[in-house]
Amino acid sequence: MSREMAVLLDGIAQIELDRGKPLPDHQGAYLDKMDRRMDEEGLYLDGERVTAPSQAQKAQFIAANLAHAIVSNNEAQAAAFTTYLAVRMPELKQVKIRREDDGFAIELDFEQDYVKQHPVQFMPLKR
Repeated sequence: MSREMAVLLDGIAQIELDRGKPLPDHQGAYLDKMDRRMDEEGLYLDGERVTAPSQAQKAQFIAANLAHAIVSNNEAQAAAFTTYLAVRMPELKQVKIRREDDGFAIELDFEQDYVKQHPVQFMPLKR
C-alpha cells in the first residue's frame, strides 16, 4: 500500500494525503454512511443510473464529485471525497483530474507513485 496519495488538477497538486495518519472514528463513520447511501440509493455515472454500484463505480462517482468540489472551493467535501478514495482504495496513488471543454477527464492512477511538488522561485535578471 502506498502511504501517500495526491489529487492533481491540471497537473498541479491540490490535495496530498498521508495514509499513515490515523482516521478519527467520526470520519470513518462518515465514510461508512457514504457507502450505505450509495448502496441504498444507487448513483449516476455518465448519465446512467447504477442501482448496485461496485467499489470501482463508487470510486468513479466520488472522483467526479471530488473534481467539482475542488473547482468550487468546497474544502470540506474535497477532504471527505479524498479520504474516501484513499481509505477505500489503498493502492490508489494519484487522482489526476484534467479540465476539458465538456467537463473533466479523471484518471485513477494505481501505478505511478506521487512525488511531492515543490514551487520553483524565479528571480528576475538584473541588468
